[in-house]
Amino acid sequence: MRPALLDPLFAPLASLPGIGPKVGELFARLLDAESIDDCRVVDLLFHFPHSIVDRRNQPGIAHAPQGTIVTITGRVDRHQPPPSGKSSVPYRVFLHDDTGELALTFFRVKGNWLEKALPLDETVVVSGKVDWFNGRASMVHPDHMVRLDEQENLPLVEPVHPLTAGLSPKVLRKAVETAVARLPDLPEWIEESLRRQQGFSSAAAAFQRLHDPRDETDLDPQAPARRRLAYDEFLAGQISLALVRQKLRKVAGRPVRATGLLTAPVVDALPFSLTNSQEAAIADVLADMGKDLRMLRLLQGDVGAGKTAVALMAMLAAVESGGQAVLMAPTEILARQHFATISRMAGPSGVAIDVLTGRTKGRERDAILERIASGETQIVIGTHALFQDNVSYHDLVLAVVDEQHRFGVHQRLRLTAKGISPHMLVMTATPIPRTLVLAAFGDMDVSRLTEKPAGRKPIQTVVMPQERTGEIVDRLRSALGAGKKAYWICPLVEESEESDLMSVEERHATLAGVFGPAAGLVHGRMSGPEKDAAMLAFKNGETRLLVATTVVEVGVDIPDATIMVIEHAERFGLAQLHQLRGRVGRGDEASSCILLYKGPLSENGRARLSIMRETEDGFRIAEEDLKLRGEGELLGTRQSGTPGFRVASLEAHGDLLEIARKDAAYTLERDPDLTGERGEAIRTLLYLYRRDEAIRFLRAG
Repeated sequence: MRPALLDPLFAPLASLPGIGPKVGELFARLLDAESIDDCRVVDLLFHFPHSIVDRRNQPGIAHAPQGTIVTITGRVDRHQPPPSGKSSVPYRVFLHDDTGELALTFFRVKGNWLEKALPLDETVVVSGKVDWFNGRASMVHPDHMVRLDEQENLPLVEPVHPLTAGLSPKVLRKAVETAVARLPDLPEWIEESLRRQQGFSSAAAAFQRLHDPRDETDLDPQAPARRRLAYDEFLAGQISLALVRQKLRKVAGRPVRATGLLTAPVVDALPFSLTNSQEAAIADVLADMGKDLRMLRLLQGDVGAGKTAVALMAMLAAVESGGQAVLMAPTEILARQHFATISRMAGPSGVAIDVLTGRTKGRERDAILERIASGETQIVIGTHALFQDNVSYHDLVLAVVDEQHRFGVHQRLRLTAKGISPHMLVMTATPIPRTLVLAAFGDMDVSRLTEKPAGRKPIQTVVMPQERTGEIVDRLRSALGAGKKAYWICPLVEESEESDLMSVEERHATLAGVFGPAAGLVHGRMSGPEKDAAMLAFKNGETRLLVATTVVEVGVDIPDATIMVIEHAERFGLAQLHQLRGRVGRGDEASSCILLYKGPLSENGRARLSIMRETEDGFRIAEEDLKLRGEGELLGTRQSGTPGFRVASLEAHGDLLEIARKDAAYTLERDPDLTGERGEAIRTLLYLYRRDEAIRFLRAG
């Protein structure tokens, strides 16, 4: 149950005064919600200002700089309304101070409100932007006008919140102020010693300061109020990940006793020797699986770093121990590719391997399900279909999941909910910066593969403007003539009115004009069988140039493809460019990657392309990507069950994440059910930051 003291914050946003259906729609758009019904008062609490308007500059009329916001105190001399019937002429009010005269200018004035607001001979305080024409100062529609005796009502520092078209700053400001006023007296969930050491105020005071800043420094990421709330957000995230981990770990794992009986002949037959980091990762995995606790390990390795070999050794160890292993991939293409690779590598061990996807139908499916249930199949490879209700395992000991970012915390729990509690190894080819690993996968231990297998040649990367496309087509003509294979990647499927990007269908049409049937096409709108057929034709050499969208980004393995052309490279993120480049350079021939861009490049675009030219190190690229794009975009976090932060920034507050992680572990060690005084306060924190899913594990556990 959510603590009652948070009720005022979780009231519908529409319950605030001044938010009717029409304005409500604007608020929903502002807060990125489907409708106003999905918005709560607390959402405005997390809608922070990005800058301030400073009205403290009071230079006097004659010294007011052009186009700058100033505050002027002056005496009203005269009103100059427009001649009757000339509503297009502005209404002017003139006032003076010791230094000069200022004309206040108003358009389309109705009624006599100006005479009341600015009476003759009255001293008033006005604030707004001053413009100079022919040596005369004017202020159009001042932001604020008050009489001298009311000047304490004039806000000298005003926060500027992000807006959406149609929503006035005044309406938003009023709603935010009401939301902040509803902040209850929150219990303290941070240890006193840490609070003192970091100089943190209370959470409520931090919210108030961020929404009512006194100057620019209050909005700095390193400002004490911001750091306090960033820590709260990290702590909520780390506690919820730790609760998930605690829940997953409560189900005891079954120790796997590896004998080496199956792995030894496989290692001996491998056409390459394992790298040091592969050997270290295998040792980590086997050590984890040998314990009573379930393994939860994330295996990070760049494209081509040899994750599959590590996964295979783990799966063979599970079979040696008398159990079964599954490998789950995000797509049909990948599952079948893993099946081909693993069947080949595992050949010498003689283990029985099957592949099961959503497209396995009828008798074939029934036969596979029967073999899995009887234990005859020792390793199963497939898609999400592996965990549907009608699949029952004889003795599932290990689950390997490929491409973590498509398989969030919730899916990891769903597996456990089936009453299956295998050891879990999750592989990702997306190198994730260390801080992001902590933030998104804090419930897992991590192994990193940092070397490329021996024999891989570096990929030469060049950056070229779109205007030189003709030269590239000529280069491709001679390369394909010499028997090489190439990819050509486009960002869109079909040409649209508002976009000047080259669509994949249009590009395919022009290239097919040059290369004829040797140019194949694959994109996300094609059906599964169509995609598979196009990939197979490319693999078998029936087509030699594959024009594609980013569907080829993950895992497609065509070792003899040596050229990668990426059109509109400036439109892709660094991680994606790196993934795409990793599709070539997988064989023993030298490969190249050509990044075509359409100028002029933004600062950011230029930085991305030059990093791609400088390095092939996926981990360095990931760190740079985090700097350039921020964590939310980097993980596409909205839909993937990973945290997009509202206050914290991994870059600015990485030091706090480390502390929050230790704090979460220490707290749950001492109070695993969060029933103590601090535990109860942390429950409030989890609700405030919408991490209440984690509380359900407390109850269920």
